[in-house]
Amino acid sequence: MDSVVLLHLLHTLAPRFEWQLSALHVHHGLSPNADRWADFCSGLCIRLNISMHIERVDISPLRADHGIEAAARKLRHAAFARQKCDFVALAHHADDQAETLLLQLLRGAGIRGVAAMPVLSKVEGPMLKPVPPPATLRPLLDIPRSVLAEYAQQHRLHWVEDESNANEDYPRNFLRHRLLPLLEQRFSAYRDTLARSAQHFAEAGGLLDELALQDMQDPGDAAALDVASLRALPHARAKNLLRYFLHKQLAPMPHAAQLDDMLRQLCDARGDAAVCVEFGRRQLRRYQDKAYVTGILGQFDPDLVLPWRGEAELRWPALDRVIAFSHVQGSGISLGKLQREPVTLRLRCGGESLRPSAAAATRSLKNLFQQHHVPPWQRERLPLLYCGDDLVCAVGVAIHADFQAGPGEAGVLVSFG
Repeated sequence: MDSVVLLHLLHTLAPRFEWQLSALHVHHGLSPNADRWADFCSGLCIRLNISMHIERVDISPLRADHGIEAAARKLRHAAFARQKCDFVALAHHADDQAETLLLQLLRGAGIRGVAAMPVLSKVEGPMLKPVPPPATLRPLLDIPRSVLAEYAQQHRLHWVEDESNANEDYPRNFLRHRLLPLLEQRFSAYRDTLARSAQHFAEAGGLLDELALQDMQDPGDAAALDVASLRALPHARAKNLLRYFLHKQLAPMPHAAQLDDMLRQLCDARGDAAVCVEFGRRQLRRYQDKAYVTGILGQFDPDLVLPWRGEAELRWPALDRVIAFSHVQGSGISLGKLQREPVTLRLRCGGESLRPSAAAATRSLKNLFQQHHVPPWQRERLPLLYCGDDLVCAVGVAIHADFQAGPGEAGVLVSFG
């Protein structure tokens, strides 16, 4: 109902503000009625003359680690991040906000968790393209569900009900059907007061983030955290900094005991110890007194060869990352020289070398990796770009001097997206 109301409102307002409105339906496939729901959405958008896209997702790979609700949410937000638009508008309302805050409190969440949902936020998930993902907008967040229901009745809107909303085994449904009606009998303004508390928590969270930035010795290196900055802080501030770093890496937040263990291992393990703490499907590692967050990398084919034929992106399975190719002038790799022979991406075999600049001597990749602080667990998985049999570059490390684009020359920058 709330999503249909939001679509109707935006459709009514779009001509006035010259918005280009489209709709997205995420098909989770969890209900036997899922196909009928997709058909309903298609029919509704046809009647309103709104273009619609259906994203089908499979929660099976994530279900065991995250549970049904969390896995579905993760894949939903990943679908939002893939959309080519400025904003993804969601129909969360005041009742949803109250439920979210109570659920987070009951789970023992920290300040960031109990700040609940913001009206405007960036989409969660990795940036898969050179342009940032759309922002998330929740324009109905201050409006109770009862008001939306009245609007739907007045405008004779039709919608479908997800039968799982009646299942009180889900914590949110238990709160919605059992606890919140009792709260309303005694505290009729609970939606407003809980929303106000969420705002207070959000402001406190913002201040803690500012403190973390002040405590971070090298805020310019987004991928790594200087462990020396953790050691120099009191315990509570060190935990705040580590939480901030994990959040910026889009990592799941570990529980309190695990966070304490991470901090202890990072700060106290001997200098040559290979620190690696697994949490969720991530790993926290330490190298040269810096902390890194990585995914748990699976097996890879050492003979992997991927051809590049001008694509803007290629997924590199050895690191489970996207390689982006951006066209530039006067820098990067010379496109003219790349066109001489087939271009491929490969893995290290051993003994590779290149000359990183015209004034430099030829260096081994092992030496360049050490100089550029490439963590050991990445070195055997890092993509190498070849033109024919010539090593052109180690992605993110160095370009061979013979293939560097000159001033005004068409070039391509190769980087991790």
